[in-house]
Amino acid sequence: MPETPPQQFASDNYSGICPQALDAIVRASAAGSAPAYGDDPWTRLAEDAIRTLFNTDAAVFFVFNGTAANALALATLCPPYCSIIATDIAHADTSERGAPEFFTGGSKLMTPPCPDGKLTSAAIKLCCRKAQSPQASGPAVVTITQPTENGLLYTPEEIRALADTCHEHGLSLHMDGARLANAVAALGCSPAAITWQAGVDALSFGGTKNGMAVGDAVVFFNRKLSRGFAERAKQGGQIASKMRFITAPWLSMIKSGAWLENAKHGNACARLFATELAGVTGLDLAWPVQSNGVFLLLPEQSMNTLRVKGWRFYTMFGGVARFLFGWDAKPETVKALAADIRASLQA
Repeated sequence: MPETPPQQFASDNYSGICPQALDAIVRASAAGSAPAYGDDPWTRLAEDAIRTLFNTDAAVFFVFNGTAANALALATLCPPYCSIIATDIAHADTSERGAPEFFTGGSKLMTPPCPDGKLTSAAIKLCCRKAQSPQASGPAVVTITQPTENGLLYTPEEIRALADTCHEHGLSLHMDGARLANAVAALGCSPAAITWQAGVDALSFGGTKNGMAVGDAVVFFNRKLSRGFAERAKQGGQIASKMRFITAPWLSMIKSGAWLENAKHGNACARLFATELAGVTGLDLAWPVQSNGVFLLLPEQSMNTLRVKGWRFYTMFGGVARFLFGWDAKPETVKALAADIRASLQA
C-alpha cells in the first residue's frame, strides 16, 4: 500500500484549529462558569471586535456553520413568497440541501447562467424581468459568494455595480463570505471596502475555514434588516448554550490579526502550488488563481493515479479537480502534491 500523504488539500475544512482559536477556548473554559446563550463578556467583545473590524455599527450574530449563516440570513431577507437570485454554481444552490428554501418557508432560487461563476448586473435584471408576472415569485434578495465557488474575486467596483442594481430594483444584497478573509488578503483592501462600503447589506462571515473549530458570524450592516434573525436562529437550533466557546476564538483571532495572516498563508500556498505546476504539459488551470483555491483540468488517468497515491480532492464543474489551501498548509507538502501531479502526467 502507498504511504498516506501527510496532509490533504481537498478542502480548507480539513485543517486543524489554529493556536489563537484553540488557546481562546482553553482560556474561556479556565475562567469557570459564565452566563449562557451569548449573555457573556466574550460574545459582547467579539461582536464589538467585528464592528471595529468593519468600522461600522452592525448587528452581529453567531451560528455554528456556514450553511446556517447563509440560510438564516437569506430567510431573514426574503419572504416565503419571493425568490433569491444566485449564480448557477452558488453554494446556496448546489451544496446546502435546500436549506435556504427550507428556512424561508417556500422561496425559490433563481440561478441564471454565469459562465465564470460571477453574477452580473445583466443577470440580475434578467431575473427581475422574468418575474414580472403577478403570479411569479419576485426576487427579494441577491446572494453572491466572495471569493466565488471557483476561486475568483469580486472587486469593490464590481460589488458596487451589483449593489446599485439590487437597490434600484428594491433588492437586498447578501454576501456569502465563507472565505472572506482570503478575499481581503488577496485584494489588499479593508473588510469594509468589499462589504458595506460597496453596498452589501448582510454578510455570512466565515470563521471555520479560517482556522476555527466551529462558528461563523452573520453581520447585518443595515440593522433594520436583522429583525427576526435571532428568533430564526433559535428556532433553527443555532444558538449555542455555551456561546463563549464559539465567540472567544473570534475575539482572539481578530485582536491578534490571525484571521488575516491565516488567509494570507492559504493564498500564498495556492500561488506556490500553481507556480510548481506552471508550464507542465497536459495540465491547465480552469481559472486564474486569485485566492486560496486552485482548479485544475487534469486527465482522468492522472486523477486516478493521484487517488491511488492517497491524495484526496473534489471534482467539480463537470470534472475540474479542486485543491484548497488552509491556514496550516505545509509548503513542503504542497510541493510534494505538485510533484505527484507532474509524475502522473508522465505515466
